[in-house]
Amino acid sequence: MKRVGFIFKIKEGMIEEYKMHHSAVWPEFLEALYRNGWRNYSIFLKPDGTLFGYFEAETSFDASLEGMAKEEINSKWQEFMKPYFDEINGKNPDTAMVELEEVFHTD
Repeated sequence: MKRVGFIFKIKEGMIEEYKMHHSAVWPEFLEALYRNGWRNYSIFLKPDGTLFGYFEAETSFDASLEGMAKEEINSKWQEFMKPYFDEINGKNPDTAMVELEEVFHTD
């Protein structure tokens, strides 16, 4: 497994709505994540809208993204969630993801 971390910023005034949507993620989207090797996926959010995401990829970050890019439900979810993100320059959130370098880990 490859541990993957990424950050985003949620737009001011949209944090509660963003959280609401993540309390009821579409089951088809969750199934697609699982099919494409996203394991132990978590999202953490600071009060200022800074978001930290973490997941464990079966093979790699790129393979996980490439698999999801082939899923129709992913396109719908990304388009639905796009308005919540700051500083993604019109991209869908998944194509704006930048993998963080892991510098320390302990079991």
